[in-house]
Amino acid sequence: MLQNMRNASQHWLGKIVLTIVFTFLIAGVAIFGVEEFFRGGSTTAVATVGKTPITAEAVRTAYQNQLQRYQAQLRRNLTPDQARALGLERQVLSQLVTEASLDQKSRDLGLAVSDAAVLRAIHDEKSFQNAEGKFEPALFYQTLQRAGIGEATFVREQRAVIARLQLAEAVAADLTVPQALRAGVHRYTTERRAASYLTLTPSVAGEVADPSEDELKTYYDANKGAYRAPEYRSLSLLVLDPEALAKPDAVGEEDARKAYDAQRSRFGSPERRTIQQIVFPDEAAAEAARKQIESGETPFEAVAVARGVDAKELSLGSLTKAELFDPAVAEAAFALQQNAVSQPVKGRFGTVLLRVTAITPETIKPFAEVEPEIRKAIASERARTGVETLHDAVEDQRAGAKPLADIAKEKSLPLVAIAAVDAQGNDPSGAKVAGIPDADATLPAAFRSDVGSDNEALRTKAGGYVWFDVVKIEPAHDKPLADVKDEVVKGWKAAEVNRRLAAKGKTLAERLDKGEPIDSLGTELGLNVDKAEDLARNQPKDALSADIVNRVFATAVDKAASAPEGDKRVVFKVTSATMPAYVPGTQTDKTIETQFRTAVADDVLGEYIAEVQKNAGVSVNQAAFKRALGGEY
Repeated sequence: MLQNMRNASQHWLGKIVLTIVFTFLIAGVAIFGVEEFFRGGSTTAVATVGKTPITAEAVRTAYQNQLQRYQAQLRRNLTPDQARALGLERQVLSQLVTEASLDQKSRDLGLAVSDAAVLRAIHDEKSFQNAEGKFEPALFYQTLQRAGIGEATFVREQRAVIARLQLAEAVAADLTVPQALRAGVHRYTTERRAASYLTLTPSVAGEVADPSEDELKTYYDANKGAYRAPEYRSLSLLVLDPEALAKPDAVGEEDARKAYDAQRSRFGSPERRTIQQIVFPDEAAAEAARKQIESGETPFEAVAVARGVDAKELSLGSLTKAELFDPAVAEAAFALQQNAVSQPVKGRFGTVLLRVTAITPETIKPFAEVEPEIRKAIASERARTGVETLHDAVEDQRAGAKPLADIAKEKSLPLVAIAAVDAQGNDPSGAKVAGIPDADATLPAAFRSDVGSDNEALRTKAGGYVWFDVVKIEPAHDKPLADVKDEVVKGWKAAEVNRRLAAKGKTLAERLDKGEPIDSLGTELGLNVDKAEDLARNQPKDALSADIVNRVFATAVDKAASAPEGDKRVVFKVTSATMPAYVPGTQTDKTIETQFRTAVADDVLGEYIAEVQKNAGVSVNQAAFKRALGGEY
């Protein structure tokens, strides 16, 4: 975490949002622990940390910034209910409380960041530098303007973040990982075990007869949840899909040809040239070499060798004009005839002579071949533009309480009727319901709504919209035993097989612990005895899953145990355990130290921030907090 903070601090935008890192550092305290301090008060501040107030304006600004970030990631607007479900307001409050706590601690310790340090940080920021690597005031102001950040706000925040980072570095930088911890990790990761085992299949349980009515009812009553019908909802969906609205046939040939002429390079391969280049210290040297080459006195390759260029490095490769970084070189190279040598060219990295050794001509597909593709692209673009117009028209009619079915009919839009769907998108038969756009977003919204609710349109990943109405809700309920009897009988039999295998496994493990050879037990049961060597924690091996392997590591050497494996059961005896000696200072030990240094630093920093908040004192005015967010909290 501390390393992430250091990395973030290398970029101005990272510095602006760096404080979000602190939110996650103290998630347990800042998100939940702050609840203990929640109490009303007469202060007009939303919260107070020590002597540092958090204003309503700061809360509103932070909330809007966080909301915009979420909406950009999700590519759709969020309603207040959706934002609340994501815990947005708590994240914002936690962030502001954390920042204020660290600022208060910085002041208590007398930490300050000088104007010179802030100015140096701004001048060193790459985003504010020109091509020569020098600070450009115009670029600085343009960048802040695009980000919507004022100069004073940026400088103030920059100063605060530098102070917070310095404090964090002082607390958690360059911590030592204790040798006891490194030794423990070494033992955990390098220990290897071996075991012999039997696999009990369901056949070992014997024939399982059907249960009696009383047994079946008892099992059903104990496992009703497994046979419970989920909540189903009937939905009406009005779908506005740009692709469905696109009408390629309505695109005229003239428009298609204009698009073809404007984007010819899209419909083929651009010209490529194999280019050789020799760099010279100045124009005079390049001109002298060019004359030697033109007169036939010295070949192009010989000039290159004389300039210290290896023949293998002479060619720049087969490139398009756009792939050449230097515009001057690109213009000169693509103006040459094949095998001709250029005049001296003043490029970005010196004066050069060029020679083109091969030319692959441009290839362009004829209009007739790509016309359908062009028409479709134009139609899709027009549809995306028309989607917003249609969206506004539908919203106007929705405001007048017009049913979705009537709107769909009037606007010739598809109306999808879903008879019954659960929250996972399945119908009562268990099959996936088709026709729900962006089901991962649409279904959660529909299951948060209710019959008759006025729901906002959802933005789809394709750039369209979907409106939905909840027509009917069938609550979740227990299915009667008579309706699921076959499933219950099947479940009872599976449980009975598992019970018998568990009992058998326990008996066999006890016999192994008493000294009976596992080979004898295998012969008795008609089962093969398998052996597993070089077992490592959390790693499956042969027929043993990772869970079984971990049970092997939880069992003492020369002891036996059993564990379930799907519908089977594995009975095993641990035969050996080996571990290389721990030697401090080895490369393995250094690797462990490197890996855990960050984790130790994160833990220390998290504890420190929690203690800072506790000592500073945090109080939150719930009423003011609610007012700051417009009563949506």
